[in-house]
Amino acid sequence: MNAARNIAKNTSLLLTAQVLNFVLAFFYTVYYANYLGAAGFGMISTALALAGILTIFTDLGLTSLTVRDVARDKLLASRYLGNITVIKLIFSVITLLATFVIVYLFFNDPTSATVIYIMTIALILGVISGTFGSVFQAYEKMEYISVTIVLNAILMLIGIYLAIYYNANILAFAMVYLIINFIILICNIAICLWRFVVPKFEVDLKFWKSLIFESYPLAISSIFAIIAFKVDIILLSYISGDAATGFYSAAYKLLEALMFIPSVYATAIVPVFSKFHIDSRESLQFSYYKSFKYLSILGIPIAVGTTLLANEIILLIFKSGFIEAVPVLQILIWAVPIIFVSYVLGVSIMSINRQHESVRITFIAMVLNVILNLILIPIYGYIGAAIVTVITELSLFLLYYHLISKHLCKIKLRKILVKPIVASFFMAFSIILIKTYVYVGGINLFVVIILATLIYFAVLILLKSFSDSDKEIFKDILGNIDK
Repeated sequence: MNAARNIAKNTSLLLTAQVLNFVLAFFYTVYYANYLGAAGFGMISTALALAGILTIFTDLGLTSLTVRDVARDKLLASRYLGNITVIKLIFSVITLLATFVIVYLFFNDPTSATVIYIMTIALILGVISGTFGSVFQAYEKMEYISVTIVLNAILMLIGIYLAIYYNANILAFAMVYLIINFIILICNIAICLWRFVVPKFEVDLKFWKSLIFESYPLAISSIFAIIAFKVDIILLSYISGDAATGFYSAAYKLLEALMFIPSVYATAIVPVFSKFHIDSRESLQFSYYKSFKYLSILGIPIAVGTTLLANEIILLIFKSGFIEAVPVLQILIWAVPIIFVSYVLGVSIMSINRQHESVRITFIAMVLNVILNLILIPIYGYIGAAIVTVITELSLFLLYYHLISKHLCKIKLRKILVKPIVASFFMAFSIILIKTYVYVGGINLFVVIILATLIYFAVLILLKSFSDSDKEIFKDILGNIDK
């Protein structure tokens, strides 16, 4: 159970940080979304989406490669850190040049163009910062990642507050991202030099070639994936305008906020899964199965509950100006349980060195996503974009599941999913009853969520969803957290 303790420690640290990040991000996102309105929020979202796609070419999978390889051999840390930082600086220049070309060709509005430039530089700084953060992850010292996550959220909240307080324009909000990403970069460099290793900067072309060759499947997969899941915002902005993009982005932001759950867990298990691949295939299979089970149990009720409470959630968070985001959220939320388990599949694929085979999968998902968006967005607008997102996530999951079933082990989906689905049915019934006979307004939304959650887990327990090994893992995790 040492692995469980290690995962528990890292997960609990990251979970605490991400919860704080979520709470603070909740406030500053709502704050500036309502301040800028749907059109302004749509412009910021478009810039972030385009910058997110472009800066993938700065990383090219090198951060994930660092985590995997340094987790196996800590002596590689200095060499990897120095060489990969130099590579990323070179790629950053290429990324900026590509940004200027794309903006010149497709964005006529000078404000939109400037926001995109600023956001791209900000995210490039984030990518370079991630190189140093990957060392913390490889050493399984998630407390340092947790500190920078919380610091980033606090600084963002302060920056957004000041921008609104001084009645700033949209460019000031973009500058907030840039300044704070620079501060976090400096912090990560300082922590790495202080507690871990000094990077060995060098120009070793032979080593660079081996790094890029090893990471390119991760890079290509990341490029395909980010295009698949960001191109909708860009196309929506181009076809339907900033306001429609704002409604879609409001619902999408709630979806992204929920991703802290699988993201935290996946971050914690990457080093563990990588070591299990070398030391114990049986332990890797066991951890994979349990991870899939637990994230399924969390993801399914979130989708069901949010579908029934979408109107109340949007009105509470974004007010009546974003009421058109309600149907978008009701559709998008069904991507959540799929994404939750896909995180586990993705980590498992990388851990067993099958990332080369995932390239074809992400390419198929990207092509499917782009084609469907081009067909559905002109007809159905943001509703079409939401439907495409769910279809794409489902197709990605099915292909990943086939790959991991072939090379690691096959999970019987019915065995895992039936009980959470049954429990979610009872939870949904309780929400409908509460809304019909008790619920009187948005102020009681949290009470409804708490009651629904209690009913869901009570039904799970009655259905004997947790085995003796699950109970042992929970005891081990709780014992570790107490320490």
